[in-house]
Amino acid sequence: MGKRLFYLILTNILVMTTIVIVWSLITSLTGINGSFQTGGPGLGIDYVSLMVFSLVVGFAGSFISLAMSRWMAKMMMKVKVLDPNSSLNEQEQAVVEKVHRLARAAGLVHMPQVGIYQSHEVNAFATGPSKKRSLVAVSTGLLQTMDDDAIEGVIAHEVAHVANGDMVTMTLLQGIVNTFVVFFSRIVAIIVSRFVREDLQVVVQFISIIVFQILFSILGSLVVSAYSRHREYHADRGGADLAGRDKMAHALRSLKAYTDRARVDDRTDDSAIQTMKINGKGGLVSLFSTHPDLDDRIARLEQR
Repeated sequence: MGKRLFYLILTNILVMTTIVIVWSLITSLTGINGSFQTGGPGLGIDYVSLMVFSLVVGFAGSFISLAMSRWMAKMMMKVKVLDPNSSLNEQEQAVVEKVHRLARAAGLVHMPQVGIYQSHEVNAFATGPSKKRSLVAVSTGLLQTMDDDAIEGVIAHEVAHVANGDMVTMTLLQGIVNTFVVFFSRIVAIIVSRFVREDLQVVVQFISIIVFQILFSILGSLVVSAYSRHREYHADRGGADLAGRDKMAHALRSLKAYTDRARVDDRTDDSAIQTMKINGKGGLVSLFSTHPDLDDRIARLEQR
């Protein structure tokens, strides 16, 4: 889920910034009051109109990001989509069969697209705007490093994300976060613009909106990441229901063994480990992690 969440947040920030820039251009060209300032006492802000605007922009940004999620993932990760009706090699055929078998076990009517992307990292992800238009992709590093039972456990975990509708749930949460981001970034921008000359206020306010919107979006990702960690436990349980608890636990132990080896191997690029986002870290960094610590995930799965 780490990769799909990263792309969702990144796309969301880009979409939100684009909406704000387009809105500013429209208001400047048409003369519409797009600042939501009434000129009244205090800050002189029309809070009701600003909140409605924030809701529209916030949820539009998150749902546009959701709609683009599968396309963005395939483009950025260079995913090779496997057509089950075409000629596939033995390894590709095995991956497709695993995904489809587990998807049927999860009660999915529409089979997810299945893909493989070239990467040394040991990883897999699921994404897509709905259960009908989902994608489950695995890395070549995963297929080369893990045994068959571990691969099935990892795929079961990703299929569980699709079956649980986690992308839609995360999108709704992102929409709420976006709403507050848009709302408070404009209020802070208005306050900041009051500290400069009147002829510079429009420019300063525009720049401040962009800066604070990006900053607040990053801070808002803390909330989204925290909920993502919560959903990982559910996906582990779902994966255990689909593939069996032993295979799911074996997959997590295999992931942990790989990351432990990678950290002590001087030949391993540390950036690849960071990209996996499958193991929690201590300190403030853990707040941005989309996945809990692997030891904790294994312990919870075994205590179930």
